[in-house]
Amino acid sequence: VSETFINVSDEKKQKIAQALLKEFSTYPLAKAQVARIVKDAGIARGAFYKYFTDLTEAYQYLYQVAILEIHTPITRANHILAASDYVNQIKAFVDEINGSKYRDFMRFHFQTNEGLLRDNTQPQIKIHSAQEWSVMVLSHETIKDCLLQPDKQNEAIERLSKALTALLQ
Repeated sequence: VSETFINVSDEKKQKIAQALLKEFSTYPLAKAQVARIVKDAGIARGAFYKYFTDLTEAYQYLYQVAILEIHTPITRANHILAASDYVNQIKAFVDEINGSKYRDFMRFHFQTNEGLLRDNTQPQIKIHSAQEWSVMVLSHETIKDCLLQPDKQNEAIERLSKALTALLQ
């Protein structure tokens, strides 16, 4: 976000964040509109573009705000944790999302927006052991399944538990 946005009052940032949350919880990023955001926030269209380069930057700002607010950190020691520790942390994270104002926003994120935000200029492979990478992928997919199919949450968590138990033996 721009320096101009960083320097606006907390009250104004809150109004803008609320308008962004409303827009991005109702529409996927590809169908979001600056017009609705500025109307809800009570700001001029030009002000939006002083604060954010585009809708993607506004979305990424809100995503960072949401993650900071709802993220239950996945404990990282200098070693791999037990499968039950990861499962409990994933359950806590999903419960935190489901109980937050960001639930619909995060659902759209996993459903459609995540794929739109890939940065192809940076390599996607990061340095992790095969086990760490496997735990991250399985955890991410479980979170996604829990949000997109809430009626199957218990099944998704159970599947994660079985997979991690087998992986981490």
